[in-house]
This record gives sequence, C-alpha cells and structure tokens, in this order.
Amino acid sequence: MKESDIIAKTDEAFGEPVNFTRLSVDLVRLGVRIGDILLVHSSLSAIGWITGGGETLIRALFSVVGESGTLVMPAHSGALSDPGLWENPPVPPSWHEKVREGMPPFNPLITPTRGVGTVPELFRRFPGVIRSSHPMDSFCAYGPEADRICESQVLENGLGEESPLARIYELGGRILLIGCGHDSNTSLHLAEFRSEWPGKKRIRQGCPVSENGCREWKWFKELDLDTGDFPACGRAFEDFAGECHTSGGYPEESEFNQGRIGLAESRLMSQPALVDFASEWFTANRKNTAETSS
Repeated sequence: MKESDIIAKTDEAFGEPVNFTRLSVDLVRLGVRIGDILLVHSSLSAIGWITGGGETLIRALFSVVGESGTLVMPAHSGALSDPGLWENPPVPPSWHEKVREGMPPFNPLITPTRGVGTVPELFRRFPGVIRSSHPMDSFCAYGPEADRICESQVLENGLGEESPLARIYELGGRILLIGCGHDSNTSLHLAEFRSEWPGKKRIRQGCPVSENGCREWKWFKELDLDTGDFPACGRAFEDFAGECHTSGGYPEESEFNQGRIGLAESRLMSQPALVDFASEWFTANRKNTAETSS
C-alpha cells in the first residue's frame, strides 16, 4: 500500500496520525499486561500512519509490558539457506554451488532479517536486544527472560523443542498478531513438531556458519514445514476459544482476545493454548502431502 493511501485511511478514521498514546491505549484495551512475555508479529502499514513509525510501536510495546515483561520478535533470515530449496524466487540450478560458496556466515549483529516485516528488523538493532544463534530461524528478545528464551537454539529443528518457541511455551507467554493472520504465526511450527500426520518427514537443509573464526557450510536435517493450513487451524482455534468464552468455561491461561491496534485487526492469545490446540488439530486434520497435491 502506498504511503499516501495509508495517510488517507488514517485521516479518515482518526483525523490525526496514530501516536504513542493511541498505540499504548489500544494495546492495554486488547489485554496486553505488565510482565507479559509477548511474541509479536506485525504489519506496520496495517496500523495506519504512525508518528515515528516502527520505533514508536516498539516503544509503546516496551511501555505496556514494562520492565518486568519480555518482548520477543522473529528475526528469521531465510536467505541463509540452501539455494537448491528456494522457490520464491528460485535461482538457476547452475548457480547453486556458487551461491553456497559466496554466502556469508550468520552474524547475529549484522545478518538482516528477511520476510518478517519492518518492525523486527528495527527491533533487532535496539540497544540491549539479544538474538538467538540460528542462522535461519533466530528470534530477538528484550527483557528479564530474554537470555532464557534465546539460549541453546540448535541447528536441527530450529523451531522445535530446542527453540525460543518452546521456551516461550514453558514460560506461559502470549502471542500478539498486529494486522497479520495465522499464516504469520510461527508458534504453529512448534505444534507441527508436536503432532503427527501421514507424510511427515525431514529434509536436508544447509547454511553457512562461523566456527572458531572460520566460515563453514553445514548440512543438517529439519522438519519439512508447511504453513498452508495455518489459517484454517487458526480459525478453528478462534472458534474453539469463542465457544469456551460463551460457555463460561475458558480458563485464563487459554485466553484469546480480538481488537484493533490503530487500524489493524489484532489478536492476542496464550501461546501454550494455541500450541496445544494446534498439535491435536494437525494430527486430526492434516493429510499426506502427496494425496493433497494429487
């Protein structure tokens, strides 16, 4: 969307730009609390035209979770992966080995994010923010639990049990989707690891790493992940949450709220509740990939 269109939509809705105060009030109204461990996915343009842009949003998030809270964002860098698996866009097979040879190793301070939006790329450069060590599937965090969340992310199964997602689960964290849907909800990958379906498999992946000051290309195995049914799974979870709220039997730790941050439709949910639900949903609803594509 053009910036001029974002300005026009914001003016029509509010008659003024979105600012720190509006963002903070909207976050609190949605249910974000002091002390939250909050994994944030966001579309900056969906919020409207913000005075100060992404920096203002990050500062509002810091303010609402407070010094006792921990803010987490994906810092994925999918460009550091095997070019033989690239699809969007692919590169010629004759390039593959040359790309592998010329790809710089992952550096948590330098390697840019890719495909996660403007806000995470800005967040990773904030003073005091730390980044986990995975060359493709890293996360950034700031707050009292940042070290625990970002430590010991292994190369294989980077979104599985030895990942920041699993640490957030253990800590009872929450997910905030601002202007984006469940197709961006990385916690559903943890549910993929915890579920079973026909055709579940591991694939060979590779990336450049730095060990003892030397660049090295490493091959490893990882789960063949699939986001194709994430929106359907997310809708099912929301329906489940709504039914539980209506019946009065929905426990606090499984809460789900919807509202707006600026102009952006937003969702706040318990990460453990979503992962538990999705683990069962994938097992019950996923079919063999070969069958689905035939």
